[in-house]
Amino acid sequence: MTTGALLIHITGQDRPGVTHALTSVLAHHGARVLDIGQAVIHDALALGILIELTATLRTSTLMTDLLLEAHRLGVQARFTEVSAPRYAEWVGQQRKRRYIVTALGRRLDAEHLAGLAGEIAHAGLNIDRIDRLSARVPLDEGQAEPRACVEITASSASPGCEPDEGALRTALARLAGSSGIDIAFQHDSVWRRHRRLVAFDMDSTLIQGEVIDELAAEAGVGEQVRRVTEAAMRGEMDFEQAFRQRVALLRGLREEALQRVAERIPLTEGAERLTRTLKRLGYRMAILSGGFTFFGRILQDRLGIDHLHANTLVVRGGVVTGEVAPPVVDGAEKALRLQALASGQGLDLEQCIAVGDGANDLPMLRLAGLGIAFRAKAVVRAGARQSISAMGLDGILYLLGLRDRDTLNDEGSCAAQPSG
Repeated sequence: MTTGALLIHITGQDRPGVTHALTSVLAHHGARVLDIGQAVIHDALALGILIELTATLRTSTLMTDLLLEAHRLGVQARFTEVSAPRYAEWVGQQRKRRYIVTALGRRLDAEHLAGLAGEIAHAGLNIDRIDRLSARVPLDEGQAEPRACVEITASSASPGCEPDEGALRTALARLAGSSGIDIAFQHDSVWRRHRRLVAFDMDSTLIQGEVIDELAAEAGVGEQVRRVTEAAMRGEMDFEQAFRQRVALLRGLREEALQRVAERIPLTEGAERLTRTLKRLGYRMAILSGGFTFFGRILQDRLGIDHLHANTLVVRGGVVTGEVAPPVVDGAEKALRLQALASGQGLDLEQCIAVGDGANDLPMLRLAGLGIAFRAKAVVRAGARQSISAMGLDGILYLLGLRDRDTLNDEGSCAAQPSG
């Protein structure tokens, strides 16, 4: 007869064989394992095993045998009895909604974590698990591109008792803005673990800077074009109108200037690592850009991008005419292209990721299951569900639950798996 459950807590110095030895004692007594979890932090072990507590086990030597084996292993064991009603309540809580909160930045201090934990608690959520996704941090701060990330799994107090997500997102955004880190809030759903398509903006996302501004500098109209660009990226002008206005100013530019610009614009930090990892994991990638196909094709070849949709700058006789071939790829067109790509691959939009920095990216950022404003203007960050500003483009890997230890080996095969 079952009288409840027994929670076995094991703590101490980790070493190979501890779990095997203790579960062998349980096996000898015929125990039924109901739950098990283990964590190791700097060789310190925390192992929990929940077993069904039958009348036979209650009167057996199980706990004595476990204590003796724990002593032999140099670890500590303690026991907590769980009543049958309390266990039944715990089982019923598995219908609770769960959330993933990811904090990432160049470094994470106690102040960051305290603020984050405070907002989670204030929203009525309980922290169930914390995992470090970034690599181990050396004490020597000479690391070229330091990065830190922790992933927190939290849940509501009980089924049907959900947080005010709008208020929580606002609070997390405010905390991120004041502390210089990025914080992402996602539902822990099956979709998060099965993203398959990533759509990138190009200018100021995959590459640093705006190509059209660089072309304008070559044409001697840099200041005029820059003013229009900034207004458009802030959402103050209709994209197509602003775009055509800027392109018209390029009339007479020699074609060789396009190649000069392509050679000097650098990739964004983390772009190569991100695309290389996604490619190895079987993701399909697309560039959906209001920029130009001339530059998009170069990126497509360099980064292994599968699809490219951008604007075609008309060149005749080796000279830019100041026109673009229709249709103009604006925000609405980007969203339509994302829908078409997802449909063509049999994907739900929840399986799609979109990344961009400008107001014309918002339609596809809102459409995708994971829309990320990357180093974006305030109006774009406010309109997107997630944003990354404190790190490079490869910070997106953390939002997918990938660990540095799975992706840092660029020479070997990438067997990265989402955490949890």
